[in-house]
Amino acid sequence: MKSSFFIRVFLGYLLVILMLSGMSLLAFSGAFVELYRRTLTENLTNIASALKDDVSASIESPEGRRRLEGQMKRLGSQLRTRITVIDPAGSVLADSENDPARMENHAGRPEVQDALKGRKGVATRFSSTMNQEVLYVALPLEKNGRLAGVVRTSLFVKDIKLPGNLLRNIGVMWAVFSLLALIVAVIVSRSVSRPIRELTLAAQRLASGDFGARVFLKGNDEFRALADTFNSTSRGLKSAFDELGRQKAELKSIIDSLREGLVVINKKGEVIYCNESLKSILGAPSGIEGQLYWETLGQSRFIEILERARVGKISPIEEVEIDGRMFLCSAARIDHEDEIVLVLHDITSMKEIEKIKRDLVSSVSHELRTPLTSIKGFAETLEEEVDEKARHYVEIIKRNTDRLINIVRDLLLLSQLEEKAAGLEIEEVDLATLAERTIHIFEHQAKEKDLELTLDIAEGLPPVKTDPFKIEQMLINLLDNAIKYTDSGTVSLSIRPVGDRVVVEVRDTGIGMPKDKLSRIFERFYVIDKSRSRKTGGTGLGLSIVKHIVLLHGGDIEVESAPGKGSSFLVTLPLSPPE
Repeated sequence: MKSSFFIRVFLGYLLVILMLSGMSLLAFSGAFVELYRRTLTENLTNIASALKDDVSASIESPEGRRRLEGQMKRLGSQLRTRITVIDPAGSVLADSENDPARMENHAGRPEVQDALKGRKGVATRFSSTMNQEVLYVALPLEKNGRLAGVVRTSLFVKDIKLPGNLLRNIGVMWAVFSLLALIVAVIVSRSVSRPIRELTLAAQRLASGDFGARVFLKGNDEFRALADTFNSTSRGLKSAFDELGRQKAELKSIIDSLREGLVVINKKGEVIYCNESLKSILGAPSGIEGQLYWETLGQSRFIEILERARVGKISPIEEVEIDGRMFLCSAARIDHEDEIVLVLHDITSMKEIEKIKRDLVSSVSHELRTPLTSIKGFAETLEEEVDEKARHYVEIIKRNTDRLINIVRDLLLLSQLEEKAAGLEIEEVDLATLAERTIHIFEHQAKEKDLELTLDIAEGLPPVKTDPFKIEQMLINLLDNAIKYTDSGTVSLSIRPVGDRVVVEVRDTGIGMPKDKLSRIFERFYVIDKSRSRKTGGTGLGLSIVKHIVLLHGGDIEVESAPGKGSSFLVTLPLSPPE
């Protein structure tokens, strides 16, 4: 059972009060006992002083000594005090309670020794005669300037007790003090616990969502400052939650108004939010929140993308078809919440435009091949029949016809790669042999430009399952591009295994490319130096073809280049392409 703060504070005060009261009672009792003991010691001293003269006169004669014993017994009984008379040798002459003849010599008693030396002796010790603890006071007896003996008075320690009225007064004082202290403890405990109780109740209201909870305390102490801080915090939280609610409603309105479908899935696989566009795409007008995503989304493609996003660091992006419409599906993981956000973007119209464009390019390319071939044939025939002056123009016709034929050829190849219509004719390929065969194609071209053409094949290069024709086309385009844009130096081709992949690198010492242009070099028809491209007969499609071949094989391509320092194309291919 949980105890209240008031009870704990009150019990603490009560314990302190009881400890202090007990200690005070013990201290006062001890002080009163000591005072009372001193008072009794003075009384015993006064009794002994009063008896000195009579005792001194009586011990001079045998008759006086006999009378002295009876006198001591009578006085001891009247005064309720033991009286003993001792001669200078320590022998007991008279005692009010015992027979002197049967008592031992008292010369060794401390109080007697002090009295024999002419001063008062006081001692408290256990009496073997009386078998009890006794308080002794001894005074010397002098007669005519000489020591005649010792008179000793004594009282049992057990009889030294505080008077009853004194004890009652002390008890009443202690009870009154304790009662007043307890009343003060109750008042102080309530004054401490009340603001804490009010702050606790207000905090509970605040925790339950009541941001109007306030605490108003009197006084100007730390509790008042704490209450003011609590009220300020409560107002701040109310303002923050109001703003958060407004932002949440605004964000929900924005997300619901998006044409893209959006769904959020928690770590348990439950849909915790989806916008209206997603419901429309999936044909689920009713709410799907709280359902498992594989029951709601249905398609195995979605499940694959979501699982890749959950276990991977890179957000997957895939094209998904739903009811004849194409969507670009992307998934991203929110690490701190372990949630997945999936977005569907309708790209149906874009795909249709791309298809129209590809069909147009393919149709135009097919239609241009025949007339261009005819133009080239007639130009070659015409070149043999014209004079030297006209032959220059025929050569221009032939050169531009060859360029158009190359563009048409590359456009047809690129169109096939983009559609993936040609597919991949996979077989196990020895890249070393393929690279050597490709290098031989460019030996004459490199020799004409006085370039060093090198090939570096790493040891232990494993065979790769790939399409040899397309990989050869990729190498041809990369090497051709490198030689065209290198006027002096070296063009190198290296192949090395890295884990479960193969890295193909084509490096040159040519003119290089600015860093801000590298992001566009894989676009079709994009050339950095148009005048040089026209001079070398480039079509602007070679690198675009290379990228599509790499992507078809599930690989990656990177470029490093700087003006005047050459370029490096790094292609990473898997040992086996994706299915």
